[in-house]
Amino acid sequence: YPGPLEWTPAGAVEMMDANGVATGVSSVSAPGTWFGDVAQGRMLSRICNEYAAKIAGDYPGRFGSFAALPLPDVEGSLKEIEYAFDVLKADGVAFMTSYDDKWLGHPSFAPVMNELNRRKATAYTHPNNPACCANLDTGVPAVIIEYGTDTTRTISSLIYSGTAQRCPNINFIFSHAGGTIGALTERFNTQAVRLPDLKQRGFDYDVVMGLLKRFYYDTAWAMHPMALASLTRLVDVSQILFGSDYPYRTGEDTIKGLIEYGFSDAELKAIGRDNALRLLPRRAA
Repeated sequence: YPGPLEWTPAGAVEMMDANGVATGVSSVSAPGTWFGDVAQGRMLSRICNEYAAKIAGDYPGRFGSFAALPLPDVEGSLKEIEYAFDVLKADGVAFMTSYDDKWLGHPSFAPVMNELNRRKATAYTHPNNPACCANLDTGVPAVIIEYGTDTTRTISSLIYSGTAQRCPNINFIFSHAGGTIGALTERFNTQAVRLPDLKQRGFDYDVVMGLLKRFYYDTAWAMHPMALASLTRLVDVSQILFGSDYPYRTGEDTIKGLIEYGFSDAELKAIGRDNALRLLPRRAA
């Protein structure tokens, strides 16, 4: 894993111009803004969000933003949601998939989810290396395996905690085609729903599949036929969003993969623009 790469607004705009991208939505990548200290988490989140707002002002129309939150600090996150949406005019929030071995459906995060549901907000998620698995010796960095796995963990958490059902107005976006969700869908909607607790709470095949199909999934690192074949069997094209993961990959990489997969012109337009504008309608102006 090469570590952090240089990112600049000018470099991002150059990449966007070269690939026909009108607007990019920025967000903080892993490890996010939480390092175990409440004051630090609040400060870092505010710095990141104000910087994102400044970029949007410096390059009119070229950048949106998903605001960083200092979870697991719930009080600080609620304050940052208010500031990000009402003052900075953020397009949504950006979650990590887990915080201190708590995934997004954890009961302690309910006030944050309830507020986002009230606001009918878009909530993007970027994978993290969970504390539970930080010391695994797999021979490769965590980004290779754990990122996809932790995305699936948090999808499971949101579904089986009841959070996704309780908060139908949140538009959840999951990176990298949902991680390993395609391979585990059968276990999600057949094996898991046989567990006594979940069965008693009304989970069945239709409930789980309905939730999985309601979520949105991006194409970053998933623009290859193996991921896309699985994703397009799971959800309609209407739920797929263009993602590049720049600067780790480029818009050119993603576009090439989507074209080679065989999407029609109408489907490419939906993935590249129309689906995002349903979630972020003010970006159409």
